[in-house]
Amino acid sequence: MTMTLRVEDLAVRAPNGRILVTCGRFSAAPGETIGLRGPSGAGKSTFLYALAGLQPGMTGHVDWNGTDLTPLGDGDRARFRRENIGLIFQDFLLFEELSAFGNATLATAFNKAAKRRSIRDTAKSFLAKLGVPADRRTVDSFSGGERQRTGIARALAQDPAIILADEPTASLDRKTADALIEDLVTLARAEAKTLIAVSHDPHLLERMDRVIEIADGRLETEASPA
Repeated sequence: MTMTLRVEDLAVRAPNGRILVTCGRFSAAPGETIGLRGPSGAGKSTFLYALAGLQPGMTGHVDWNGTDLTPLGDGDRARFRRENIGLIFQDFLLFEELSAFGNATLATAFNKAAKRRSIRDTAKSFLAKLGVPADRRTVDSFSGGERQRTGIARALAQDPAIILADEPTASLDRKTADALIEDLVTLARAEAKTLIAVSHDPHLLERMDRVIEIADGRLETEASPA
């Protein structure tokens, strides 16, 4: 399934009521690649996580193919993420006691037997492509780059229709980062996946179809990828 995004009148508030991000209107089509750029603290990650339904204090509409995440409860939002979204976190969020393969195949715990094999095969393929150690070492001994690559394999293992990435190349060397960018862009365009990435990496941003500037919690005019 492909996913079309429509955002209208979005506002994300902190617990004290302070507005963190606002967006009057934003959309993304299947197969489109979009970069989010701006200074640190501008609200890029807050907006990205709102698109995943991970912000509790949000109002307005975040509609993916007819499913509006804003009014849903935590359980329904989590179910939607499991079925449709691959999230690449800047701080990895791995289970330290598991191996790379164990982390990359976590989705097997939430899927029927028919899909588990596909998840394991896809995770194994991405781990190999990204050069992640295939031994049984737990990730608590991994470098930052190895952790990032494990998190990327986990995000892609379930073949999600939506890929939301927060600084996906930040912990990678240039060669690995460029290979990842090529893989993500090719995957999104070939399989009509929606890719939205927060990044300061000009190599990534120049490959995006569109780059959106975010400043002071507001989406500004679109910028040239270059």
